Amino acid sequence: MASSDAAVDDYEVTFELLPFIRLYKSGRVERLIVNDAVPASLHDASGVASKDVTIDPATNVSVRLYLPPIAAAAKLPVVVYFHGGGFMVESADSAPYHRYLNALAARAGAVVVSVDYRRVPEHRLPAAYDDSWAALLWTLAAAARGSASPPEPWLAEHGDPTRVFLAGDSAGANIAHNVAMRAAAEGLPAAIRGVLLVHPYFWDASNTMGPELEERIRREWRFMTGNPDAAMDDPRLSPASAPSLLARMPAERVLVAVAGDDFLAAKGRAYHAALVGSGWRGKAELVETPGEGHVFHLRKPESEAAQRLMDRVVDFIAHD
Repeated sequence: MASSDAAVDDYEVTFELLPFIRLYKSGRVERLIVNDAVPASLHDASGVASKDVTIDPATNVSVRLYLPPIAAAAKLPVVVYFHGGGFMVESADSAPYHRYLNALAARAGAVVVSVDYRRVPEHRLPAAYDDSWAALLWTLAAAARGSASPPEPWLAEHGDPTRVFLAGDSAGANIAHNVAMRAAAEGLPAAIRGVLLVHPYFWDASNTMGPELEERIRREWRFMTGNPDAAMDDPRLSPASAPSLLARMPAERVLVAVAGDDFLAAKGRAYHAALVGSGWRGKAELVETPGEGHVFHLRKPESEAAQRLMDRVVDFIAHD
């Protein structure tokens, strides 16, 4: 009888958050967005090599490194990348991200550090933020031939610790912003040259996107944090609510990309406007792609729109 009850519990849904996740009474977690996992390898067409490195055995947090074909002594910009997926799905080895970051490393001539942070619901926020911060510190230490553990020759030999970019899409763009803000708060040396936010996951109370979508974001944020009373004006979710913090953005340049048919586009525009109006002295670019939806560049990488967006991202990194 006990085994029968357990079987029933394994199929009884207790919580659902579409399109990301479903939880069952047994404790089972079903992720509803699943892409093929791709092993690190040498990409024949581009010559980009990749490998996985565990940076914290205690948390099992790892990064996937991408190294383009380069001259032996070359020092390259470093892009620390945070994948999207609502903090709940996707990973550094997901096929769309592996494909995209292979191409980015090749086109931009950059060492890419793709962070495989811990995900909700097994690890509620701020776990993803903390893991991503740890990955940035490890990257800087490795590139500076410092005390990175484990030591990493690709970064030590080819990463330029004075040219570091933080980048991400959707929830990963949210992480990139928050890691930049933590760098400012903790007085990190001015190594962060730029921040790239593609289709960022933010909230802005002054910019409505309809009651159903607004309620969806509320449910998601409360679930992500594990707090049913989580405030929507939390600066981690709503940077525009704290302009004095935005003004401390440590990077000299920020690029915000939005897609015209993306339900988050208005939030990205609001972030850009708030950053420009905060008193920050850097340069903020807003790149709009009309007629496209959320993370279209990952879903349709060969499209003209995706290629144009890649061109803008590469230009942002290469013309530092």
